[in-house]
Amino acid sequence: METVKVTRRELIDTKRRISTAKRGLQLLKMKRSSLILEFFELAKQVQSMKMDLKGLMKKSREGIEIADALSGRITIMRVAQEQSEKTAVLKARNVMGLVIPNISMNKNIDILSENDSLTIPTPVYDAKRLYSQFLSMLIEIAEKETAMRKLLNEIYKLNRRTNSIENIIIPRWLAKIEYIKQSLDDMERDRLVSIKFIKKLHG
Repeated sequence: METVKVTRRELIDTKRRISTAKRGLQLLKMKRSSLILEFFELAKQVQSMKMDLKGLMKKSREGIEIADALSGRITIMRVAQEQSEKTAVLKARNVMGLVIPNISMNKNIDILSENDSLTIPTPVYDAKRLYSQFLSMLIEIAEKETAMRKLLNEIYKLNRRTNSIENIIIPRWLAKIEYIKQSLDDMERDRLVSIKFIKKLHG
């Protein structure tokens, strides 16, 4: 055991540290529970979105095949080049103090302009709309999976911290309290014995 000051002040201070550690431990556990709930909610969303993504991918491919057959490859390539600039905006949101990335689409990704329906052949327009939806969902899934990885990393850190406080720090301080109490009791008994001995000598 580390060198311990056997004083009543040290006993009081150690009890206060334990009380503070227990409050902190409770807060850490609450944060961990919230992050775990957030993780499973995201996992549920991602699983559902991936199932939808498969269907959307199939529709997108079929849309391109129809557009190719009815409007030609040259028209598809021309529209693709005109719409080639794709951007996304990276933002963030806060979950119990943890910053989670939040990717939002630029309008030219997921919103077709009003003129598109007039200037682009209908089969190509439909294919473009489907692929815009596909891209938006793909990026949203990537965002959620990135958030899940961050959540897992933070949950792991919280597990280590709570385990350290609960199984190492607090037990160590409790043992310290018992040691101080026992030492103070021994000192008090020695003092009383000394007083009795002195009284007996002078009796």
